[in-house]
Amino acid sequence: MKTMTCRQMGGPCDQAFQGEKADDVINQQDQHLKDMVAAGDEAHVPANDDMRGRWKHPIKGMGWYKDTKKAFAALPDD
Repeated sequence: MKTMTCRQMGGPCDQAFQGEKADDVINQQDQHLKDMVAAGDEAHVPANDDMRGRWKHPIKGMGWYKDTKKAFAALPDD
């Protein structure tokens, strides 16, 4: 199990996400961004827009995805 924060993945806050795989924390952060924006948190809007844009521009988005997976792999186990 490893922990990454919203900020470590390009977001504005230190909300922690835990998972066995990078995809676990990436999916949690995606949902967090959606939830925060839906609740009216303006600070999360740019990161949410970036997240949505990654899937509209898959080649550029894959760079973020690979970087995040590498960062996750380099983290120590909790």
